[in-house]
Amino acid sequence: MENDKIVPTFVFESSWEVCNKVGGIYTVLSTRAKTLKEQLDDRLVFIGPDFWRGKNNPLFTEDDAMWPEWVKKAKDEGINVRVGRWNIPGNPCVVLVDFTPYFVAKDQIYGEAWAAYGVDSLHAYGDYDEASMFSYAAGRVVESYYNFFLSKSHERVVFQAHEWMTGLGALYVRSHVPAIATVFTTHATSIGRSIAGNNKPLYDYLFAYNGNQMSQELNVEAKHSIERQTAHYVDCFTTVSDVTAKECEELLDCQCDAVLMNGFESDFVPTGENFDLRRRQARSKLLRVANALTGVEYPDDTIILATSGRYEFKNKGIDVFLEAIHRLDWQEGLTRPVVAFIEVPAWVAGPRQDLQERLASEQTYSTALPMPFLTHNLNDIQNDNVLNALRSFDKSNRPEERVKVIFVPCYLDGKDGIFNMPYYDVLIGNDLSVYASYYEPWGYTPLESVAFHIPCITTSLSGFGMWANKVKGGEQPSTLEDGVEVIRRTDYNYFDVADGIVKSVLEYATWDKATVDKVRENAARLSEKALWRHFIQYYYDAYDIALRKAEHRMALL
Repeated sequence: MENDKIVPTFVFESSWEVCNKVGGIYTVLSTRAKTLKEQLDDRLVFIGPDFWRGKNNPLFTEDDAMWPEWVKKAKDEGINVRVGRWNIPGNPCVVLVDFTPYFVAKDQIYGEAWAAYGVDSLHAYGDYDEASMFSYAAGRVVESYYNFFLSKSHERVVFQAHEWMTGLGALYVRSHVPAIATVFTTHATSIGRSIAGNNKPLYDYLFAYNGNQMSQELNVEAKHSIERQTAHYVDCFTTVSDVTAKECEELLDCQCDAVLMNGFESDFVPTGENFDLRRRQARSKLLRVANALTGVEYPDDTIILATSGRYEFKNKGIDVFLEAIHRLDWQEGLTRPVVAFIEVPAWVAGPRQDLQERLASEQTYSTALPMPFLTHNLNDIQNDNVLNALRSFDKSNRPEERVKVIFVPCYLDGKDGIFNMPYYDVLIGNDLSVYASYYEPWGYTPLESVAFHIPCITTSLSGFGMWANKVKGGEQPSTLEDGVEVIRRTDYNYFDVADGIVKSVLEYATWDKATVDKVRENAARLSEKALWRHFIQYYYDAYDIALRKAEHRMALL
């Protein structure tokens, strides 16, 4: 950090995913916490929703000895909190707040946000109310804690809010505690995600879209409004990649003050003999599940291919991944068997009992189970996008098919009933990963992949893919030999992307062990450039911007 930067002495950070593992933002916060805590110690406080009141939250350790006087004072103010530690590397301080008492006052809260900042909540539905009441409660927590501990000590305080779900809290702090510098980070705009998810061309027409008008058309007015107004009124507005910064400029009518790229911590990656052992265990488990489902034995040179992430069929490129798998099966040049795993949580109804029974035995199977491509039972199975695509391709994992597909429609949390291994312990067994995203503000899954020495294929529409190209430099995109294949993707080249994936898999299949080892090293080396110790500087850039604006504001009061 440069010496002339204004550095915070205290940071609050609020997210729906604090002690609440839902998606990629959890990974952002939980992997970064250790690096930030090394610099701030217990002057870093995360604020999350208390869904587990009265029950044990495995991600949270309550500490009744932490700030007991303030907890009592907050309760007297109508703010019900539990305080303790987040069970992640660094074990940072965390406040979990019960937001349910504020529902009775939500109309008044929305009215105040409209009067002060033009936030339109009139067309709210679904999860908007729940997220907004948490956001408001988080703002109240910051105000109460600041007044109790910090207001008289001339601290340089930052409050960072993540995604539209925390916008209301950022605006509350902006109004009620003007001395606190506010930072708002949108990881993906609600309207951009909606445009892409509704099969409208996002990129070629980005310049022509009006965010407000599109939010009405796609029925996301309330989320768009809180996101847009928060971006305009906070001290520092940020996002996570250059591709999303452009999206924010066009759809939110607001330029980002800083880009906070998502880093990673190498602590999650095993080393040495432990790495090799974990990889062997993962491959053994993946191929064992494949055998139990399909009744086919898989040799040691089987290529294990995988995609994973949130179940956004088009946005995450699951559709084009399946298209590529279908085309790969027809390639005469494919000389090695391939098992392709799709690991995205769907509306799961529990593990398949027949598969569990097979896995409980030590034997190898030569006959397939019914639906030999599905590891867990699904609700509403007739309307599942992955299964419908497999039906359209007449894909049923017949013995003569060289490429088998296995759909794992659950969170790999170590307790899924089939793998019973955490995601990273499964990921390490892959040979190659594919994340053919159409809409991907950053892309943690490809970063995780290369961190575990697994080369991956992604696209130029992902923030991570753009970064990989930038790291390589020059006019040519990053290739599989560099550790990351970045395939050019546009609104209209779906089949070209599928063919590009096929070409890369065929190339990988021809490599000898020495080449594979070299490429795996290249992948891991690239991931080291994205460690939090490198990327944390961007956060301090944002803090500096916000703190300068807050200082200027207070000087005028």
